[in-house]
Amino acid sequence: MLKTYTQPEKAKAWLNTYRGKRPVFACVLGFTATGLIPNISAAGATPEDRKYTAIADAEFLATGKNISFPLPPLVAGASPVLISRAVVAAQDLPLFIFNAGLAIAPTTQTKAIDLDGLPAKCVSTGKALPLDTVLQLFVQGLVWGEKLAQAGAYVILSECVVGGTTTALAVLTALGIDAKDKINSSHPTCNHAQKWQIVQSGLPHLTATPLEIIAAVGDPMQIAVAGMAIAASRHAGVLLAGGTQMLAVYALARAIASAQNLVWNPDAIAIGTTRWVAEDPTGNTVDLALAVGDVPLMATQLSFAKSQFPQLRAYEQGFVKEGVGAGGAAIAAYLYQNWTEQKLLEAIEAQL
Repeated sequence: MLKTYTQPEKAKAWLNTYRGKRPVFACVLGFTATGLIPNISAAGATPEDRKYTAIADAEFLATGKNISFPLPPLVAGASPVLISRAVVAAQDLPLFIFNAGLAIAPTTQTKAIDLDGLPAKCVSTGKALPLDTVLQLFVQGLVWGEKLAQAGAYVILSECVVGGTTTALAVLTALGIDAKDKINSSHPTCNHAQKWQIVQSGLPHLTATPLEIIAAVGDPMQIAVAGMAIAASRHAGVLLAGGTQMLAVYALARAIASAQNLVWNPDAIAIGTTRWVAEDPTGNTVDLALAVGDVPLMATQLSFAKSQFPQLRAYEQGFVKEGVGAGGAAIAAYLYQNWTEQKLLEAIEAQL
């Protein structure tokens, strides 16, 4: 059910610490106009669909149904929120959903906590977010990281940001990490050239500090989750649930902690994703994790090859791969209640 790809000793220590412990699941929603660029993402078949991806996923995560907005049609496959919802609901995990900055407000059924952020402009502008908004989101992240750490033995921090792998590429590059051609995508074949061209348009506007990097080329989720991870790590474990985007968040948190001399515990943090991301033949997640450095990368070995639903079998052809903390949720299902792959698959199919 689980494989470690980097930092095996740290991963082993993390897993031994939190095995059998009940986590809290948090999902931070954000929006970047980068996600509206044609063909940039498959998390919504059209740019118009992608405006609603985060709010539809959040409503399903919170309620198990879509009352206001249907899950957006994808190029192929089904939303990864099915995986996260299956675990959160069946294992009765405490759930917190945050609005870090959406273009369209979440539905009332979602009960999202508003962090007073803003949606980001496209990375190519080099002016993604006002600096005061970035600071506000970081402070809110610190406050909520402390609170989340009191709600579970470890905190699963997940995201839903369409276009977020492109902002991740921009932030990693600006932090001095070689991420070119290593990023993942919801497409079966990653659109590296398109992402790099967009990022290059925004990078010349950069200034030096981590907060200024987010203001130039980031998205609202990244800075909020970085704050949450720093604060939560002081008291509990943290599982950054995602691939490329969470590697960027970790690198950002480390840079901010260093720049501002903040107390945190990086050894309490691990990255948890899916096999489809960790072994993506058109990205290079393992090399990216090694370039980021000292954080363990783990992935659920969940397979949909034997699923009765073609929407799930599409994952095995490279569609979707990850999102809404799917990999972290699957890891938690195994760690907390020792679910088998078959039991997890049945729970996911029941949601579908």
